[in-house]
Amino acid sequence: MTFVAVLAVSCCGDLQVGDFSVSPLPKEINIKDGDPYVFGRRVVIRTTDELETVAGLLASDLEEAFGKRPEISDNKGNIILSIEDSLPTEGYRIECGKDAIRIAGGGPAGVLYGAKTLYKALPICGQGPVALPAAVVEDAPEYPYRGFLVDVGRHFFTVDYLEELIDIMALHGINVFHWHLTEDQGWRVPVPGYPKLIEVGSKRSGTIKAPGSDEYDNIPVEGFYTREDMERIVKYAADRQITVIPEIDMPGHMLAALASYPELGCTGGPYAIPLRFGVFEDVLCPGKDAALVFAKTVLKEIMDIFPSKYIHIGGDECPKDRWVECPDCQARIKALGIKAIPGKSKEELLQTWFMGQMKEFIESNGRTMMGWDEVLEGTPDKDVVVCAWTSPAAVTRSATLGHPTIVCPIQHYYFSNPRFNQLKGRESLSRVYDFQMVPEGLSEEQMGNIIGSEACIWTEWVADSTKLEWEMLPRLAALAETQWGSPKDLDAFLPRLKKMTGLYDRRRWNWKEDIAQAWEEVVE
Repeated sequence: MTFVAVLAVSCCGDLQVGDFSVSPLPKEINIKDGDPYVFGRRVVIRTTDELETVAGLLASDLEEAFGKRPEISDNKGNIILSIEDSLPTEGYRIECGKDAIRIAGGGPAGVLYGAKTLYKALPICGQGPVALPAAVVEDAPEYPYRGFLVDVGRHFFTVDYLEELIDIMALHGINVFHWHLTEDQGWRVPVPGYPKLIEVGSKRSGTIKAPGSDEYDNIPVEGFYTREDMERIVKYAADRQITVIPEIDMPGHMLAALASYPELGCTGGPYAIPLRFGVFEDVLCPGKDAALVFAKTVLKEIMDIFPSKYIHIGGDECPKDRWVECPDCQARIKALGIKAIPGKSKEELLQTWFMGQMKEFIESNGRTMMGWDEVLEGTPDKDVVVCAWTSPAAVTRSATLGHPTIVCPIQHYYFSNPRFNQLKGRESLSRVYDFQMVPEGLSEEQMGNIIGSEACIWTEWVADSTKLEWEMLPRLAALAETQWGSPKDLDAFLPRLKKMTGLYDRRRWNWKEDIAQAWEEVVE
């Protein structure tokens, strides 16, 4: 990695000069001799048909910065966008000189990331002419999977607001929106043939007021996304080079579905959508053919809507108590000839069989299955992608077993967790920024199994946009640098973070201001 010191954001008379020391920090920033590029004259973005969407997004960013939207042209311009096959698909190069700025990428994603770096490099202080120094910037992300999860099962968020969250992700170079669509407390997806999932499963009468409380607020929570809503989100994200990975959590976390269709559970109900949070004994019954048909019907609808390579089916926090007592589950175990093995019960292996049925169905539709690391309790195939959330040790276990692994341990990357999110200031940033994504002791082959990471917002205690953004920002910037592969130096990161919070303010995004104490001594 090469890093050449860059010109700090400054105001030279009326001329304000920005710098390319943005977040995530580019791999190479080389300042050149020569006059800067000054934005005080007419700005025209030159593009191609393939980059028309990227050009439009850059024009919107520059309009926000300058108050005037640049022109877009296919034959002239002083900001020139292009594809260059020699660059990595997500890589880019910026060449900034007196007369023009050229942004080349290995594909539309690379050009977009270059455009975002350009936007973030602009100064945000005061008024007057703005310039960027003569420089060459070359960059590409280290990890192909850079994700962020939002849970809409516990609390519902509108399509318009999800688009705003996608904009936040795009600013940080996130390329996966993991959309957690169903939960015990709410089902958000219409499924043909199962109308009660929306009529019953998308609504609850209230929510527990606080962890451990016996009081409920009696405020109804409801909402679901139409097929058109979900397709709109897929396109909005794709325009920003973000893939939407849907999650339908099964066979646990299914009470909203069981309340709608009690025959899908082991006891037959009645079931109620819970007003509190946690892990519940009542789960989908893998002993019943109707439950298998239901699960596959749901997945088929999901795969018809979402074009993503990966389909997430949960597999976490699924108690086996009902299965032990259920005659249908025990009959299934007997018919399949499932026997307990050392360290694994018959019921744990029944879940492996169930997940295998879903995996086979997903693969028959040309997709790949994802699950939480509890799927390792059974004996899943090595091509199952594992989201290692329970601990850093789960990352090691998954990668050692040969699974493509997503790093997302609760201790570091669950931004909404009440225990860990109470940390203040520098410590709150450090637990994200300084976390070592790749565990020590892995072989080179095992390290190659780690394909990226994601942070999560679980919405048990996040009911509104202000709280969600407070949980998300500015820790997302710390995560993004880790995902991108920027050098680990928290003190050097803090000035870049201060610039990012200025952009948050300009866009009226809420961020946790006690973080400011972390950079007071470093930045001043």
